Amino acid sequence: MPDRLIRVGHSPDPDDAFMFYGLASGKVKIDGIRVEHVMEDIQSLNERAMRAELEVTAISAHVFVHVADRYWIMRTGASMGEGYGPIIVAKKNYRLEDLRGKVVATPGRMTTASLLFKIYTDGIANVDMPFDQIIDAVLAEKVDAGLLIHEGQITYKDMGLHKVVDYGEVWQKDSNNLPLPLGLDVVRKDLGEDLARRLSRALQESIHYGYQHQDESIPYALEFGRGIDASLGARFVKMYVNEVTIDMGERGKQALQLLFDRAFEKKLIAKMPMVELY
Repeated sequence: MPDRLIRVGHSPDPDDAFMFYGLASGKVKIDGIRVEHVMEDIQSLNERAMRAELEVTAISAHVFVHVADRYWIMRTGASMGEGYGPIIVAKKNYRLEDLRGKVVATPGRMTTASLLFKIYTDGIANVDMPFDQIIDAVLAEKVDAGLLIHEGQITYKDMGLHKVVDYGEVWQKDSNNLPLPLGLDVVRKDLGEDLARRLSRALQESIHYGYQHQDESIPYALEFGRGIDASLGARFVKMYVNEVTIDMGERGKQALQLLFDRAFEKKLIAKMPMVELY
């Protein structure tokens, strides 16, 4: 009997590549399962999740509100910042209030970064664009400031840009030191609970393998870095592949619930999803 095909969607980013190295390299296997990796930008994966196309996929935490009827949250694989997160940067040394009447580039309506912008920022206009075009737009003064995700969070100073606000710091104060949920891995409900939990354990094993074999996993992850050297790449990976990535646990669950609470209070989401971990 042939192995069952499970398609796993994740971003071509260093942190996701690091997490999935064990599975992608074949060092971590799942009996009876053949894993096919689907590597696309997070906006594409969000859209696929809205159509429930992939059996397992990374999504923006924000998107779970819209797919909770078809997917369960995996307790492993989440990207959460501990006191750091998406940042607004500008060419000028602005304070946040200086941006009133100006325009901030944001990385897509369904990203969690853009949700945080809407929750914690009032009266400032934004325009969506692909995340990897935001720094260039700020430098070219096509926009007044930009909301950065991914490696831009640690490389912006090298380009002469100034930090206006770090939503990880804002969240840390508001949440009483809970981690900031940015991305989740989810598993489709029609697979059934047993298989869902097997897949979650396999991803957990893959992350453990990456940490135990960093001489293999870090160079692999850096193949997906955009203009960052080995030391910065390793730093970025470990920022977003941390203890709550291995197992979200109660802290991660509380943080996710609070994010949805804040969004619901601001009428940015129409309903509260059930937060259960598999």
